Amino acid sequence: MIDTKYENGAMVLTINRPKQRNALSTDMYLQLSEGLQAAHNNPECYSVIITGAGDHFTAGNDLADFQRQRVPGDSPALTFLRTLASVDVPVIAAVQGYAIGVGVTMLQHCDFVYADSTAVFSLPFVTLGLCPEGGSSILLERLVGPRKAAQWLLQAKRFDAAEALDAGLLTAISENGQALTDAQQAAALLGKQPVAALRLSKNMLREPGRLALMQAFDIERDRFQERLKSDEAQTAFKRFFER
Repeated sequence: MIDTKYENGAMVLTINRPKQRNALSTDMYLQLSEGLQAAHNNPECYSVIITGAGDHFTAGNDLADFQRQRVPGDSPALTFLRTLASVDVPVIAAVQGYAIGVGVTMLQHCDFVYADSTAVFSLPFVTLGLCPEGGSSILLERLVGPRKAAQWLLQAKRFDAAEALDAGLLTAISENGQALTDAQQAAALLGKQPVAALRLSKNMLREPGRLALMQAFDIERDRFQERLKSDEAQTAFKRFFER
């Protein structure tokens, strides 16, 4: 489930499924979307914090959902990512432990990202017989450069907080166990700004690239749905569930 709390002008969304390393289910994506939209619709909201309960941020999509029949159009995961990419309220991520798949691609749309040294990042789409999602087909190379994007996406190379910071994915590395505290301190600084000017400024930073991003979401969605039906993906999922 997603725990939602609003206080001191900040919406805090906590991914709370620690026994599954905070793997995201269909219902959880919908809850995240609702929380983000509520923050966007509240003119007094200065920021959103996304974090995970327990030892991990999120192990990514619940792979069992990939085995269910999918209807045409956006999945709940893509609805969440479109919402995350569209809100004008600043978004802050606090990361510890696993940040896998969508746990990484969502960070591309956050304005501030804090992670401690326990963080382990991975984009295992190719390994699973899939393809990039979350806008990473256009955003990741712009954010971290073509060489690093190739390592992370094509080789599915795991990386730590130091590598993520050096590449430009993180705002800062936190002391162990302090990523959420640093995110809250960042939110407090945002809360000192005039809220309308703050949100307008984020809009002006993001709006020029939103059309291309939404088009990339469309292409990724169609390719991803094709890949889910492929023999490569089904074989990878079978291996995963047999472990």
